[in-house]
Amino acid sequence: MTDTIPDRAYVAEIEQGLLGALLFGGDFRIVGGFLKEEHFVSDIHKMLFRAARAAFDQYGSTTMPVVLRLLPSDAQVAFAAKIGQTPSAYMSSLSDQNVTGNFGLERTGKAVISQWARLRAAETGTQLREIAHDPATDPAKMIQGVAADLDVIAAELRSGPRRKTRGTLAEAAVGAFAEIEEAQQRGNGLTGVTWGLTDVNRATGGIQRGEMTVIGARPSMGKTAAGLSVAIRTAKSGAGTGFISLEMGAKRLAMRALTDIAYDWGIQIAYSNLITGRVEPGEIETLKSACRDFDKLPLWIEEQPGLSMTDVRVKTERMMETAEAVGFPLGVLFVDYLQLIRPSARYQGNRNNEITEISGGLRELAREYNIGVVALSQLSRNLESRPMNERRPMMSDLRDSGAIEQDADTIIFLFREAYYLEKEKGKDAEAEVNRVSRLADVQNKLEFIIGKQRNGPVKTIDLFVDIACSAVRNAARL
Repeated sequence: MTDTIPDRAYVAEIEQGLLGALLFGGDFRIVGGFLKEEHFVSDIHKMLFRAARAAFDQYGSTTMPVVLRLLPSDAQVAFAAKIGQTPSAYMSSLSDQNVTGNFGLERTGKAVISQWARLRAAETGTQLREIAHDPATDPAKMIQGVAADLDVIAAELRSGPRRKTRGTLAEAAVGAFAEIEEAQQRGNGLTGVTWGLTDVNRATGGIQRGEMTVIGARPSMGKTAAGLSVAIRTAKSGAGTGFISLEMGAKRLAMRALTDIAYDWGIQIAYSNLITGRVEPGEIETLKSACRDFDKLPLWIEEQPGLSMTDVRVKTERMMETAEAVGFPLGVLFVDYLQLIRPSARYQGNRNNEITEISGGLRELAREYNIGVVALSQLSRNLESRPMNERRPMMSDLRDSGAIEQDADTIIFLFREAYYLEKEKGKDAEAEVNRVSRLADVQNKLEFIIGKQRNGPVKTIDLFVDIACSAVRNAARL
């Protein structure tokens, strides 16, 4: 790569400063979590950083004598060919570049990545120019390929800490007490943003900022209906709320939202009737009145299929700017749904690794911007092949990757027994009578199954659902 880079474009001193700091007393842990060998442009600098990582892993030290012993056997030849010096002589000269020490190590590490990204982007631009000049090139595929390359570069630029990650226990305790006092002042016991569902709030303390919650369900279980219904209630509570829909268009979401809000007014209008236009004039007026409530809600919907994690991050940042400008800082982001996020080209073809990247990206988004991220997720279709009494979802039903289970702070499953009862017929007359009777009992029952929660109980909460009207509410108390 260095052979094709103009001299003025590559600043060797950036990499030398980082390596000098590590070789002469720097703490490798400061950069070890985000800086990689491939971020260095110079081959000999890659070699030195690889040896420094090995030295730290094996001996807990990156001082020059230790690193020198771990250089490969062909290092003498490589250094002589590139710079006409021995490895020890070159490493000694890097002491002059160690001007910041530990204090500036993280900043220098980010500068190394920034330079790599700039030069990789330039290389991509050059390739684009060459390909674009070929009349046989398919422009759609060309743009898709370039976008994938830029996604990878952008993903690397985001690596590393962007917020304060180190502090004393006393500092953390101050923040914890602030959350507790805020919950006391609200008088509802919530340390997070309300779900708008009493029993769920009691079990979880709300949707927690800085955490990722996953809501998993099979199709037709009410995943989008529940997500949108909760989003409306978080917005009604005064929390800025974002809803990124990769599956359903904004107009369809608006129809669901209208039937949900109208439900509180005692007006039951089926979502399917809105799509087909089977609505009475009076109902239309009711819906228009409900629509006026939308103007008061700090709820922003982004509808676009095929978004990458980079796109999701950009959309989120824009939502945050808008929310801040109108006085309702973004508190919760809903993503519908996780598996539809387009992965970068880094793990192309390996679905496990692709989902791991997406899941990790959403969790990082929650922590970095201190917002609650609620990601809707599909479950494996293998669930459908189990006997009726064993179809309630479990962790192993999370689709494509175990990383979702690891990354999520809270995992919730949705289950409607009525969905299966409506599809199946009894084997005989008595079984059919029992099926119809059971269906009547559970027609409006939605099981909210908390399968994982870092800071609370694992339990099942019964909710009320009118799936036709996309309305999810507290269950009736007897």
